[in-house]
Amino acid sequence: MRIRKGDRVQVLSGKHRGKQGEVMQAFPDRGKVVVDGANLAKRHTKPRGATMQGGIIDKDMPLPVSAVAILCGSCGPTRIGVRFDEQGRKVRICRKCGGDL
Repeated sequence: MRIRKGDRVQVLSGKHRGKQGEVMQAFPDRGKVVVDGANLAKRHTKPRGATMQGGIIDKDMPLPVSAVAILCGSCGPTRIGVRFDEQGRKVRICRKCGGDL
C-alpha cells in the first residue's frame, strides 16, 4: 500500500466522491484508510464516568485504499510510482508529471 498517514487524498467513488482530506490512519493489512471528513457515521454513545458526555457523535470510518487517489501539488489526483534516489532510498513520484510526492 503506497498511501500513508498524513497524505492528502481525494475520494474517487461512493457517496463522498470528490471530497478531499488528509489520511488520519492507514491499515495496510486490511487495505483501508481513514480520511478526515469523509465516510462519516453517526455513533450513539452512552455517558461513561463523570466527565464523558453521551450523545450522537460523528465518527470517521475506513475507506478502501482503492477508492482514494493521492493529490499531487501540480496535477491533482494521480497514481503513485516509485523510483530510487542517489542514496538508494525509495521515493514516491507522481505518474502524471513525474514530480516527487
